[in-house]
Amino acid sequence: MKLKVLPPTLRKNNRYLTVEIKSFSPISKDDLVTIVWDGCVRLQGELNTSNFNLWVMKFYEMDKTHEYFEYTAIVRCQRGFVDEVRSALALVNMYKNNRIAITTIGLSGTIKASRKYI
Repeated sequence: MKLKVLPPTLRKNNRYLTVEIKSFSPISKDDLVTIVWDGCVRLQGELNTSNFNLWVMKFYEMDKTHEYFEYTAIVRCQRGFVDEVRSALALVNMYKNNRIAITTIGLSGTIKASRKYI
């Protein structure tokens, strides 16, 4: 039996954050997933973080400039929890004993629209 697709009125509304990551050591998409989840759990707790519907959709590696590595990513979260996710990501400053900075550079309702910030 084939499952039916939910109609748009019953789906969760998502927002897509375009974030810029600067790190002194190279990181991968899996590392970014760990960073995002740990940052949100530390600030909001497990109960609130489970409502965020977090997911790293895209991960782009930019050029290595000066002394640090630069990346851009698109992170999905549920509408209504954008401010909590942004604040949790802004407070992350260390990963595996290396300094890291995460800045939100854009917010949109679709992945296609969030690519214009890259």
